[in-house]
Amino acid sequence: MPIITISRGTFSGGRDIAECLAERLGYPCVSREVIVEAAQEYGVPVNELTEAISRPPSFWQQLTGERASYVDYFRAALCERARGTELVYHGYAGHLLLRGISHVIRVRVIADMEYRVGAAMARMGLGRKEAIAYIKKVDEDRVRWTRFLYGVDWHDASLYDVVINLERVSVQGACDILVHMAGLPEFQATPESLRAAADLALGCHVRAVLARDPRTRGADVKVSASGGVVTITGSTRLEEVVEAIPLVAGQVGGISEIRCEVSLG
Repeated sequence: MPIITISRGTFSGGRDIAECLAERLGYPCVSREVIVEAAQEYGVPVNELTEAISRPPSFWQQLTGERASYVDYFRAALCERARGTELVYHGYAGHLLLRGISHVIRVRVIADMEYRVGAAMARMGLGRKEAIAYIKKVDEDRVRWTRFLYGVDWHDASLYDVVINLERVSVQGACDILVHMAGLPEFQATPESLRAAADLALGCHVRAVLARDPRTRGADVKVSASGGVVTITGSTRLEEVVEAIPLVAGQVGGISEIRCEVSLG
């Protein structure tokens, strides 16, 4: 069975669909829990991690890469949850964070502004003007952050397998559609897709520990994994960082070989 990621604007109904779908399929439904797990695992305050993956970075944060490290922590926690199958995730950029896994159904949920304003007013006790301002601000931040991290437009329909408009279909109807899609052969897990999920989780975990450790935190590296073999590429100005990278990466379980191809420069 597949993993289902639901991307939605704030108060667009994505959470309601995710909870309905998880109940119908008997899947775990995950969102904020991943943030809490990442914060606990890597020693980052939950509020800082939440802000890091929700708001676009400032000029100085772009230079230091601090928020990029926080995203590494978050992605590692999500990938660990996605190592198997049967998961509904709603929240930040799941369709981008789990790239390369063919048994992921990428869902985008949209709704007209009146629907969203009404939901914001009801849940947050806001006036109409305040609700509109809040929704626009959150949407703008997500668009900017997604473009900064991945170079894509969050609204681009080609990033998703299906776009559901709650102006045209009910939450229950949307759930029916996705239950049907979850049974399609195109989205079933295969040995290859499960290996891809395991490789992604391993690579993300290594990237996260490199970002956390003070010996390797400043290195500009990319990490990939294939069948337990981890390849680390990139560059750094310090020889001691090159020497530390395999030592730090070796702390992660499940690695059969580390290939460090980080250059000085």
